Amino acid sequence: MKVEHVLEVAAPIDRLWALTAAIEDWPRITPTITSVERLDDGPLTIGSRARLKQPGQPRRVWTVTALEPQRLFEWSTTLPGLTMTAVHELAATERGTLNLLRVELSGWTSFVAGILLRVPIRRAIARENEAFRSAAEADPRAGGA
Repeated sequence: MKVEHVLEVAAPIDRLWALTAAIEDWPRITPTITSVERLDDGPLTIGSRARLKQPGQPRRVWTVTALEPQRLFEWSTTLPGLTMTAVHELAATERGTLNLLRVELSGWTSFVAGILLRVPIRRAIARENEAFRSAAEADPRAGGA
């Protein structure tokens, strides 16, 4: 199962990327993340891990699985029978940046989990995307421009 939400943000891609890559700042940016604790040091790389707390959910460790600066951030977490992958994909536009958020569920419980979680995931990533847009459009110090 995949759920996506896309918005055009009136900010340059480097500003939105700076917010995306600064995962420890997400709790102040979006209401969908309560806390982030990095489990390693240095810049984000493939294999970097962080413990996230989200409203109504237990803490989970997320591992970066793909990273292309200014374009793609992807990480995943596992539960019994289920892998959740979250993707932030950016693309420059004439007016700013297209920000696509996607959550993918896979594994033997993904069908049932998808039925139960599709609507809450859709709401959560829409809220998260709106929050990232607000932060990027409001804070010129958040990145390059």
